[in-house]
Amino acid sequence: MDHERKKKLTFFTIGLIFLFSGVEYAVILPTIWRYLQALEAAPYFLGLALSAFSLSGLLSGPLFGYWSDKTRTTKKIILLSNFFEIIGNFLYFMGYSKWLILSSRLVAGIGTGAGSSIFGFLTRSTSSEDRATVFAAVMACRQAGLLIGPAFNIFLRLCDFRLGPFVVNKYTAPGLFMFVLWILLQLAVVFLYWDLPPVDRKKTLSTSQHSGEESVDGFGEDEEDVEAEIKPLMTSQELVGSYGSVMTSSLCKKHKAAACNISPDHIHSPLQSPMSSSSQELHEPCRHFSLCQEFLREEVVVLLAAQFITLFNQTALETMVTPLTQKYFNFEELENSVMYCLGGVVVIAGFLFVRWMSRHFKERVVLAIGLGICNISCIWCLVFLANPFGGFAWKLTEFIIGVFLQVIGLPFVAVAQVSLFSKITSERSQGFSQGVRRSVGGLATILGPLWAGGLTENMYIMMGVMAGLLVLLTIMLAFSYKRLVEPTVEDMESSHVCG
Repeated sequence: MDHERKKKLTFFTIGLIFLFSGVEYAVILPTIWRYLQALEAAPYFLGLALSAFSLSGLLSGPLFGYWSDKTRTTKKIILLSNFFEIIGNFLYFMGYSKWLILSSRLVAGIGTGAGSSIFGFLTRSTSSEDRATVFAAVMACRQAGLLIGPAFNIFLRLCDFRLGPFVVNKYTAPGLFMFVLWILLQLAVVFLYWDLPPVDRKKTLSTSQHSGEESVDGFGEDEEDVEAEIKPLMTSQELVGSYGSVMTSSLCKKHKAAACNISPDHIHSPLQSPMSSSSQELHEPCRHFSLCQEFLREEVVVLLAAQFITLFNQTALETMVTPLTQKYFNFEELENSVMYCLGGVVVIAGFLFVRWMSRHFKERVVLAIGLGICNISCIWCLVFLANPFGGFAWKLTEFIIGVFLQVIGLPFVAVAQVSLFSKITSERSQGFSQGVRRSVGGLATILGPLWAGGLTENMYIMMGVMAGLLVLLTIMLAFSYKRLVEPTVEDMESSHVCG
């Protein structure tokens, strides 16, 4: 099979993975509140169950990402993560007690850790120009799952039969349905997924051979491969540059001199032989220093803050929605499913629009627009949803506008921050970096439901804190706006990429 066909099938399988993750979320979220109530669970258990899923994903993400960085493979990781999804959804289907439901979400959440490996794989397999559009397409697949999921729920709610010792009803059917889907996906990964080589590698080597200079696109290559394949072309400055954390010129010089026993003059030497094994050992402190510096840079902190705050607010509002609709509109499972379905349509339209925008505008512009919409949404909810007034029609209008603004702003922030993050962090350790980013998001999805679940009767406090976080993020974005760009080759060389 030719490379292009393998690439298309692999990307298609990745799309299925995100599609099914969206379906799982959409078929379980509208019914889990009633499911727990049927098992006589306290109201706070809803927040615990939703947070458990995120907690295990938070822990598994960096581990799977580190694994993929070391092995440069993702297929085995995806197969393992799907296994946890299969087991977790079967436990959810069994559902004998509230504690089993909690455990099922904890186990299934481990499977989401493969997302960091997949994003690392996509970063290595796409050019920086196409990355935002690819990420938008992948995220749109998940939103398509969120759209399709409620449609499945309309039929799953009609289930009422026994399967051996198990009862299949509108609460347990989603677990059985996802158990079957993840098994089918496991087969798709086995037969349709390949660990493709990084596309930038050939481009980098070709550029090096013609220009005699090493491009910063060389991130993601192993040290041994770099030494073996471009040994005659490598200067000491370029070899140092292959590790990936951007620092100022002065900091890099001082750190090299202190930690790596390399003088500034030696760094600027026009041509040096490759490092010996002993000098590589001396370079190890620099390596660990880089790992810390990677996530302490101003622009990285801003993007991680954007990841945390937007997901915290999103999950808090999602947790609040079902109790709110039950309280003011008497919505049941069917109405909630239709609501999530319509929300999915809006989000997919948003991702398609962002996909187009990313080709004409820089990511930081898209991020600023999305953050502005999120600010308007949070202020609207604080004013109109914290204590809704008027009749049924007016309350419903207030609710629809607030939800619409929330879901339309999500694609802008989500695509822009993940694409920017992949560009300003080292491609060499992209799996681990994406794992850290997703763990920050996982922490937000843990705290968000807990925050909202405990303050459903104190909406002003809940919404006020959420609005304050968005204002803080807006200020951070304003001060760091100029730094939220992909470093150029010249920037890398002038600031000495330190490793």
